[in-house]
Amino acid sequence: MKKTIGAVIAFLVLIGVLSCTYSVEVNEYAVVRQMGRIVRVDDTPGLKFKIPYLQSTQFVSARTILYDIPESDVITRDKKSMIADNFVLWRVTDPTAYVRTLNAVQGRAEERIEAAVYNALKNTISSMNQDDIIAATGEVLTGMITQEANSDIGQYGIEIVTSQIKILGLPADNEEAVYERMISERNNIAAGYTAGGAAEAQKIRNATDKEVSVLIANAEKQAAILRAEGEEQYMQILAEAYNTPEKAEFYEYARSLDAMKESLQGGNKTIILDKDSDLAGILYGNN
Repeated sequence: MKKTIGAVIAFLVLIGVLSCTYSVEVNEYAVVRQMGRIVRVDDTPGLKFKIPYLQSTQFVSARTILYDIPESDVITRDKKSMIADNFVLWRVTDPTAYVRTLNAVQGRAEERIEAAVYNALKNTISSMNQDDIIAATGEVLTGMITQEANSDIGQYGIEIVTSQIKILGLPADNEEAVYERMISERNNIAAGYTAGGAAEAQKIRNATDKEVSVLIANAEKQAAILRAEGEEQYMQILAEAYNTPEKAEFYEYARSLDAMKESLQGGNKTIILDKDSDLAGILYGNN
C-alpha cells in the first residue's frame, strides 16, 4: 500500500514538474499565454518555467522558410502578356503579431505572402515596357517586388527575405516575334557601333597621313638644304684647290677624261668630235 501511494505521489510530482516547464529549441519562439492573453515570448534556447495549468505555450518556427509561388500571368505597361514564376524566402519577425493575426498557421501566412507578392509583381511589371523588363537585371526586379510586398504583410509579423523570379517568360504565341525584334534591335546597335568605329578609324588614318606628309616634306626640305650647302662647300673646295691657271688647266683636263670615259660606257660606241675640241686633242695626243 505504501509503495502504491509513493508511486502515485511520484507520478503527480512528475506531472507537476512537466506542467510547469518547457524547452525552447534553436530557431524557435515560445509564446506563453495566460488566460488566452500573450504574456511573453521566449526566443533563447533552454529550459523555461511557467505557471502550471494557468499558462500555456505555443511554439513558432524562427527559421527561414521556402515557399514556391504558382506561376501567374502579368501585363506590361505596353499591354504585353508575360508569365511569371517565382519563389519567396520568408520568416517570422514578430511572433506576437504572427500569433494574434494568423494564429501561427503557416498556410495562412503563405496565402497572405502569395497575394502580396502577386500584387507587387503585377504593379512592378505593369509600370515597365516589355523590352525594359527583358533588359532589366534580376536583382533590380527582385528588390522592387520584395520591398513592395513587405509593406503589405508587415502587420502579420512576417517578413519576406527575398522574392526571386525563377522564370519571367513570354507566352508561346509571341515569344518568337519578341526575340526577332530584340535581335534586330541589337543588330542595329552593333551596326551603329561599327559605323562609328570605322569613322573614327578613318579620322585617325587621315590625321596620320597628314602627319607623315608633313614629316616627309620637312625631311625633303632639309635634305635639299643640306645638298645645296654640300654643293656650295664642294664648289668652294674646288675653287680653293684650282685657284691657279696650271691647276685649272689640270682640272679641265681631268674633267675631259672623265667625260670621255662616261661616253664610252657599253658596246658599239661612236664618238664624233670636232678636231679642235679638247677631247680630240687628247686622242691625238696634242694635250
